[in-house]
Amino acid sequence: METLEGIELCFPQLLNTSCRKPTRPHFESLLIYIVLSPISLLTAALNLLVIISISHFKQLHTPTNLLLLSLAVSDFFVGLLMFFQIVLIDGCWIFGDIMCAVYQYLAFIITSSSITTIMLISADRYVAICYPLHYSTKVTHKRVQVCVCLCWIGSVIFQSLILQDILKQPGRHNSCTGECIFALSSSAGLADAIFTFIVPLSVIVFLYMRVFLVAVSQARVMRSHIAIVTLQKSVKVTAKKSELKAARTLGVVVAVFLICLCPAYITSFLSEDNIGSSSGAFITCLYYFNSCLNPVIYAFFYPWFRKSVKLIATLKILQPGSCETNIL
Repeated sequence: METLEGIELCFPQLLNTSCRKPTRPHFESLLIYIVLSPISLLTAALNLLVIISISHFKQLHTPTNLLLLSLAVSDFFVGLLMFFQIVLIDGCWIFGDIMCAVYQYLAFIITSSSITTIMLISADRYVAICYPLHYSTKVTHKRVQVCVCLCWIGSVIFQSLILQDILKQPGRHNSCTGECIFALSSSAGLADAIFTFIVPLSVIVFLYMRVFLVAVSQARVMRSHIAIVTLQKSVKVTAKKSELKAARTLGVVVAVFLICLCPAYITSFLSEDNIGSSSGAFITCLYYFNSCLNPVIYAFFYPWFRKSVKLIATLKILQPGSCETNIL
């Protein structure tokens, strides 16, 4: 519906307070709908498969997989929250100020917990590759559980402090009815950027640089001694190869995560006027697409994920004792 002046409003009945719909080309809006809608469903479905797989099969209850489970949980919620982003495509928020604040709060928590989990994954691979003899004693299932819990609890507490103004007074930054904007004070924005992006990113890059250097060194040693190792040493070499493969796989996850996340954080430092609508739409799609890519990476690199998906799809996990299935 349009007003007499030809300006399309979010809520035509609220002529004086309603927001105006942005003048985005119809083709662009339609394209975003077509791209984001399947990604939303696929993200939720694929990550749900990861959650079910790791939770159900006992062989997959390892410290590393527990970290992957935490990442899958956050990615699953990203798939659900993507629905609200799709609603915002036409520039109008129809759920009210309270839901807007809740949406922002959950989005910040999930983003914070995701990058913290990635940092924990990097630390896990660092210990596994650089200190393999101490890995089983340093990285235990209980310690990883504690770290994951602290990751989520810390994200909730930190984002509650960052977004306290929005939570106390939802919609305080909205200039009209139908708007849902992310607005932080300069100090809150700086704290969020430092503790949820700059510091974790620095730690991740440092740890994976160390992992890369040690992995290359180990690979050279294995190639030079492969012809003369004994049976006992061959087992150790196989174990090292397994750890190196896991490091490469999770390295791909980390690299994709940073490629998809960095543009969103970089543009958040820029003025909104400097970011065109097309660029903003692309960055949003890229940001959410990362959560869909992680399970795809697992499917290509982890045979246990492909096998577990088959068991889930054929409903064999409903059979008694299916949790004991040899999945590796």
